[in-house]
Amino acid sequence: MSLLETLSLNCADLSACLAGARVLVVGDVMLDRYWFGEVNRISPEAPVPVAKITRIEERAGGAANVARNIAALGGQASLLSVVGDDEAASALETLLLRDGIATSLRRDPSISTTTKLRVVARQQQLIRIDFEEAPSHEILADKLDDFAARLAQHDVVILSDYGKGGLTHVARMVELARAAGKPVLIDPKGDDWSKYAGATLLTPNKSEFRQVAGSWRDEADLAQRAQTLRQQLQLDALLVTRSEEGMSLFDADGAEHQPTLAREVFDVSGAGDTVIATLGLALAAGLSRPHAMHLANAAAGIVVAKLGTAVVDQQELFAA
Repeated sequence: MSLLETLSLNCADLSACLAGARVLVVGDVMLDRYWFGEVNRISPEAPVPVAKITRIEERAGGAANVARNIAALGGQASLLSVVGDDEAASALETLLLRDGIATSLRRDPSISTTTKLRVVARQQQLIRIDFEEAPSHEILADKLDDFAARLAQHDVVILSDYGKGGLTHVARMVELARAAGKPVLIDPKGDDWSKYAGATLLTPNKSEFRQVAGSWRDEADLAQRAQTLRQQLQLDALLVTRSEEGMSLFDADGAEHQPTLAREVFDVSGAGDTVIATLGLALAAGLSRPHAMHLANAAAGIVVAKLGTAVVDQQELFAA
């Protein structure tokens, strides 16, 4: 029996179940700008390559990329975040509306929208230039009220933390969502996860998990560290993505491991966005955590073969 047939046992029409799932995404958004060009010489001014730009692309990144993945998979995505009052914010909003995402971007005139500019030549990144500032507390407090008002209209909440300041009130968001009976999935950042206590599920990669739980000797040690951390933070589950080793789900029933499905790894940037988006949408559609992990693992295997901030659509996922 195929994966799709197995999942359909939980949902008679998986496409219809995904279409009816509503996910609220909150977190740090950014505009990813790519300048593609050719390098044929070294600058006479300094020992650096000269890139002649031939093509420019813009993509929605961070929490916005999570929302894009949900929409591409056929789900209903709403996005709540803070941006600057600038050209980059307008470009980001245009991209999101084009993808059919219900977007609420609070404008903070005191900051610049987080922007990452990458110069790429011959499929290699030459340099990345970042523009970013933390939003003001007044805007963040206003966003918290908006968040509370939107909970009733959604099935699952995803909090995408990129450490840019947009989730300063994450502990309160978890509290509000759980009080409303909504599962909360978080892509964590940094080494202090106490602020995520009480969430439904965290999705760290192995480096992020090691930073908090320490190094492990073997699979048994990994499982023990994961379960200890899960219990300390009062989480329902913990999903550790492990690159070429696949991903492991830890909950009260034990541990379940999925080997990687990636055939070719080209670019892992944004893969975590795809994992949490697929996982959250599947849970919102009524699938079990193990089945949701199966879908997320398949989606991750697809997206790492793409360049830059990318999404997986429903047709690609079902064909994987």
